Amino acid sequence: MSARDLADDLALLADAVRAAADLALGFVGKTPKVWTKANSSPVTEVDIAVESLLADRLRAARPGYGWLSEETEDEGSRLTAPRTFIVDPIDGTRSFVQGGRDWTIPVAIVERGRPVVAALANPRRDEFYAAIAGGGATMNGRPIRVSVRRTLGGSTLAVSRRLTQWSDDGEGEPPRNQFYASLAYRLARVADGRLDGAAIKADAQDWDLAAADLLVHEAGGVLSDLGGAIPRYDRPGTSHPPLIAAPPALADAMMRILRQSLSATP
Repeated sequence: MSARDLADDLALLADAVRAAADLALGFVGKTPKVWTKANSSPVTEVDIAVESLLADRLRAARPGYGWLSEETEDEGSRLTAPRTFIVDPIDGTRSFVQGGRDWTIPVAIVERGRPVVAALANPRRDEFYAAIAGGGATMNGRPIRVSVRRTLGGSTLAVSRRLTQWSDDGEGEPPRNQFYASLAYRLARVADGRLDGAAIKADAQDWDLAAADLLVHEAGGVLSDLGGAIPRYDRPGTSHPPLIAAPPALADAMMRILRQSLSATP
């Protein structure tokens, strides 16, 4: 895609995600209908309404693009499309239902297996992230960069409770653990430097990762599996192995604690 095409697609995503954020905010303070999906995760009428708005706006504007969303059955045509929208209508639905502030609306466009355009909104915190491949990442229009921290001592991480016992690298005070219900938001906070790193357990899905993946990489960070491979979004399956997100200086340390956790006896 040309730079102009990327800019046009980002403008499209930004308008759609902002409209979706306004729609979702209209449900705050109310009691939306909630269902439980087969995997025991919740879905609400807000997820469905946001999905419908995004699909109407994005698919009408780019009918040749593929589509992958958490709330739509994947019919597989995305695997042959030149570019694909990857959408999570509400990431952190439990936070939304509970009246929390850490749910997000992340949307990406993927080309040749990698995100090239991304927009992510946290409506309750009035935060809007955007990125273009090769063009950097922003939050509310300001450029963002990953943390400059070089050791885990005294850092702030987003890791599971099982990982916290492995998070002290022997240098300084132990890391602090900061949890956010939205995985995409955890990664966005790595991108803007407010988190020094994040560890992601196995089975995160394409829609959880794609938009935030681009934010992390365009902010100078690393998002990879334990072998150093970056995620791809052009596979028939949508789940991913354990991953870490961090500044390059912390990537090896984050991989170490994740490996130790995975090999530990429960």
